[in-house]
Amino acid sequence: MTSNYRYSRFTILLAFALLTTGCGFVDLTSVEAKEPEFNPSSSRDTVRDQIDKLPTDDVWWNVYGEDQAWNFKNLHRFMPIVNVYRQGQVRLLRERPLPRIANQLVDTPRGSMGFKTFLDSDESKTMGIVVLHKGDVVFEHYPRQQPYEKPIYWSVTKVLVSALVGILEDRGQIDVSLPISQYLPQLAESDFAPITIRNLLDMATGLNCPEEYIDKTSCYYQYSTTIGDGYWTDESGRSPYTMIASLKPGVLQPQGETFQYSGVNTFILSWLVEELMGMPFQDALSKEIWQNIGAEADAGLLAPRYGVPNTHGGLLAQLRDVARFGLLYTPSYKKVSDRKIISDRVVQLIRNEGNPKLWQKARIANMLPGDFSHSVYQWDAIYSNHDFYKGGWAGQGLLVNPDKDIVAVFTGYATDAEESQPDLLPILRQMLNSIFPN
Repeated sequence: MTSNYRYSRFTILLAFALLTTGCGFVDLTSVEAKEPEFNPSSSRDTVRDQIDKLPTDDVWWNVYGEDQAWNFKNLHRFMPIVNVYRQGQVRLLRERPLPRIANQLVDTPRGSMGFKTFLDSDESKTMGIVVLHKGDVVFEHYPRQQPYEKPIYWSVTKVLVSALVGILEDRGQIDVSLPISQYLPQLAESDFAPITIRNLLDMATGLNCPEEYIDKTSCYYQYSTTIGDGYWTDESGRSPYTMIASLKPGVLQPQGETFQYSGVNTFILSWLVEELMGMPFQDALSKEIWQNIGAEADAGLLAPRYGVPNTHGGLLAQLRDVARFGLLYTPSYKKVSDRKIISDRVVQLIRNEGNPKLWQKARIANMLPGDFSHSVYQWDAIYSNHDFYKGGWAGQGLLVNPDKDIVAVFTGYATDAEESQPDLLPILRQMLNSIFPN
């Protein structure tokens, strides 16, 4: 399913061309202009029924299957959202479809089949996908959402935070080798005080605060209730800032030694951005990125409690606009921006300068894919072919390859608690490596 809103504009341009090439008068009223297609995503009754299904004694996202898919696409109907604003002319992305992508055979749990056939199958839970090559849309498919919808991307949001940190670093406003308390003295009494910004970026704090969605007494879950990502009650903390400022989860190992995923690290980095820029994170994101990429629509950030954005996993946006962000890491950034927002220094750092210690034990234990290289600056995985990948909790992802000038963005949902993230990534990478081997 693709949008055909460009058809009527083409009709007008064709008529204008005839007028200016000596073909005589053209009666524009006789030119049939096709109305842009719009398919409503939900009826009034559907909205009411779905909201009635939301749990009252647990978090809204702790449902699965098609109900989860609906929730992911319709957060704006039942949860507070803060705006991330676009500005100026839309930078239209040229459409250059490559039919080979749809037909490329890939290995799936049901055997070998064409890539698009897999996406349309019951095995897939992908809602939408966009692939760019050299800044052009070469594949776009929306099997389970409308192109205009703005689903949640969960942890893909984290690389927007690291992007802003990199921008401020390029300006000399941040030295990532310094402890975070150097910039946020509010953390002086927290166990985070001595942690360097680089180790926050690399998920290498060494503190006992890993991602935890079940144990409501854990460090992470207590943080998540303050920001509204976890299930909160009247007794829950009311501010992630004051909660983290007094947080003492204890030290597990020296910082910089082991990878340990935690959204608390990301929130602290977004707090750093807010402090240095003197504005809420969503406004900083608008100012530095969203208003400068020719986005088609405003984005949003989930902000369930007191307007504080969920910076570790709250982005809501159209797929094409997330793809525009991805282009900032490629040679085709000029398709969406007049200036280089993400510097060559940052791209080079992500490509080649991961901390080799973080995955040493996992590598020795043969727990990593053979072509995994490192993780860095909130990106989950950098591969030997220089794919940069950041995934989201229940089937979302952003893949960028600066060398091949490729961007791929997808959204999805999970069918049950055991399948927290349907793994499109290896299938997607197999397809991309077949179509774009070099």
